[in-house]
Amino acid sequence: MSQVLINIPQDELMGSGHLACAGCGATLAMRYVLKALGPQSIFVVPACCWSVIDGPTPHSCLSVPLYHTAFETAASTASGIKAALTVKGDNETTVVAWAGDGGTFDIGLQALSAAAERNEDIIYICYDNEAYMNTGIQRSSATPWGAWTTTTPEAFPKQNHKKQIVEILAAHWIPYVATASIAFPEDLVKKVEKAKAMSGTRFIHIIASCPPGWRATTEMSVTLTHLAVLTRAFPLYEVEGGVSYRLNYDPEEQVPIETYLRGQGRFNHLKKDQIKLIQDRVDMEWDRLCTKARITGGLPPEKGVFDWELREG
Repeated sequence: MSQVLINIPQDELMGSGHLACAGCGATLAMRYVLKALGPQSIFVVPACCWSVIDGPTPHSCLSVPLYHTAFETAASTASGIKAALTVKGDNETTVVAWAGDGGTFDIGLQALSAAAERNEDIIYICYDNEAYMNTGIQRSSATPWGAWTTTTPEAFPKQNHKKQIVEILAAHWIPYVATASIAFPEDLVKKVEKAKAMSGTRFIHIIASCPPGWRATTEMSVTLTHLAVLTRAFPLYEVEGGVSYRLNYDPEEQVPIETYLRGQGRFNHLKKDQIKLIQDRVDMEWDRLCTKARITGGLPPEKGVFDWELREG
């Protein structure tokens, strides 16, 4: 079956002059998201890499309003802005909370959970580079098991598994939760456009590589987020209403997790038996996800093809 790609909007709402590191996945994620949302958007950004990337006052590399807020308050601030717009009769502007994994998995989780429980009419997007990169590469609850960070050095690497943030948000029964990767821009844009068309709390989890924090070369930035999907370490899927699971992509052939890990210096210390433990965990989580998707009719019918390509092609 021929594949039908979703056209990515050509408008650029992120300009030059940003302060990101070379190869920054979070910057590419922002660019794609802005293309999907369009100019009638307001972004709320807590303390994170993007607090710096945007540029020093009065400069901003974005062509949409951006409100900087405290580390723990992205969801609550976005909720307040949306409420103010509603009072003014503006029901068209999309309000987005844009935060890293530290401000989502950890410090901002309380406000995010409260907003989700109230089903606030906002989109919350987490660009996940799997550590506190802006302050020196400290571990977060999004950091994978076995990874090096400055607070989990090679002699004492991270000993806890990554928090299941998508499952936590799905358990709030919100309208839409999805994962995305900067290596699959059509899928990312499609999901943001889908979220924009909905109301209520919508959550999108984007894996966004960080060359310094992952101890990887800049040219590998997109490749690594591609491998994260091909190894099934970061599956692409959606959950609607907290119950309806849909797998968006099943690789034609699963790539061994070692291929993904060996491209990152933060995993160089791992031994073969430790890599096997990670592989076993990936396989277990994939099987569990497939079970949920099978129950709710959300397994893609063909491997190596996006489910939206089959539905729209």
